[in-house]
Amino acid sequence: MSINECLKLTKKYKQILSAVHIVYRLVNSTTNLKELSLRLTRLLCQFVHASSATIYLLGPDRKKLAMIAVFNNEINYIVTKKKDIEDIHSNEIAVTQGSSIFEPKIMGMPLVTDECIGAIIIKRKASELPFDEYDREMFSIFAEQSVTAIRNLQVSEEQQKIILETMKLIRKMLEKQGHHYQGHSPVYFKIVKAIAEHFHMDQDSINNLYYASILHNAGAIDVPYQVLAKRSQLTADEFKHIRSLPKKSAELIKPIEFLRPILPIVLYLHEQYDGSGYPSGLKREQIPLGARIMAVVDAFESMVQGRPYRKRLSLEAALREVRRGSGSQFDPKVVDIFLKLSLNKNFRNYLKSVRG
Repeated sequence: MSINECLKLTKKYKQILSAVHIVYRLVNSTTNLKELSLRLTRLLCQFVHASSATIYLLGPDRKKLAMIAVFNNEINYIVTKKKDIEDIHSNEIAVTQGSSIFEPKIMGMPLVTDECIGAIIIKRKASELPFDEYDREMFSIFAEQSVTAIRNLQVSEEQQKIILETMKLIRKMLEKQGHHYQGHSPVYFKIVKAIAEHFHMDQDSINNLYYASILHNAGAIDVPYQVLAKRSQLTADEFKHIRSLPKKSAELIKPIEFLRPILPIVLYLHEQYDGSGYPSGLKREQIPLGARIMAVVDAFESMVQGRPYRKRLSLEAALREVRRGSGSQFDPKVVDIFLKLSLNKNFRNYLKSVRG
C-alpha cells in the first residue's frame, strides 16, 4: 500500500470516528426526540455531503409514520400532520418496512433495533456526483449510531410519560382531598408560557415550566389531610405545614433525573421579590426566573378563583393587586409583561377563563 493510500485510509477512519463521536455528544446533550432528529439530519448532510436528509419515525404501533424530520441544506423542519405524512413516496415508505435503497443519487436504510422504528434517507441532486462506496459506508455507520440514539431517547420519553402520569394522578387525588390545592385552570400554563416567551426562554426551559406547573404541589401528599381540607383561615401551626410544602415537593421530585431541572422552580416558587418569602428568604434575581413568572400567575389565579377563606376578586381588581405587589411580592419585569399581555385580546381571554 502506498503512502497516499495509507493517508487516505487514515483520513477515512478519522472521519468515521469523528461522526461516531459527534453523534454520541449529540445524544448526551439532547433530551427531546424532535430536536435530536432535526440535528441528526443536519449532521448527516454534513458528513455524507448530501443535498437532503430525512428521518422517518414510526408510531408506537410500528405500522404508521408519526413524525418526519427533514433538512435540505436550507430548511430544517418537522412534519407530524397525517395528510402530509401520507404524501410520502412508496419507495421511501418501503424503507420504513425493512427495505434498503443504495442508488447513485439516493440511499435509504431502515432504523432497526429489536424492531423497525423508522428509516433514514439521503439524496443528492442530479447535478451532483453519485454516492460512492465510501459514502455508503459512512451512511451505514451513521444510521447505526442514529438508531441507537433515537431508540434510547424514545425509551426515555416513554418512561418520562409514565412518571408524569403517576404524578398527575397523585395531584388529582390531592385535589379531591382538600381545597387549598385545587388544580390549575386549563389555561394556566398558556399564561405562564406566554410570559416566558417574552423573556426569550428556550424550549427546554419552557418544558420545565410545564412540569413545574403540574408538580410544584406534589409534596402536599405529606401534609395532614385536615390542613388541606380546612375551609377556614389556617392557624400558625397549620401554616407551618404549608410552608414545608416546597421542600417536600422537591424531595419527592429529586430522585427523578429528568425532573431535576425543575427543582429550583418548585423549591423557590413562594419566595418574594423583596426577600420576605419562604423557604430561604431569597430576593430579586436570586429567585429563578421560572419561579418569579409562576409566582405572578399563581397569585392571580388564586385571587380570581377565590379560596374558602377569601372571596374571589374581579379580573380588574386582581390586575390592580398584581400591580400593587410589583417590587415587593413580585418581580417588576414579570409584572410589566403580565400587565402588557393583559391588554392583548387572546391573553385576556385566558385571564377571563381562569376566573370562570
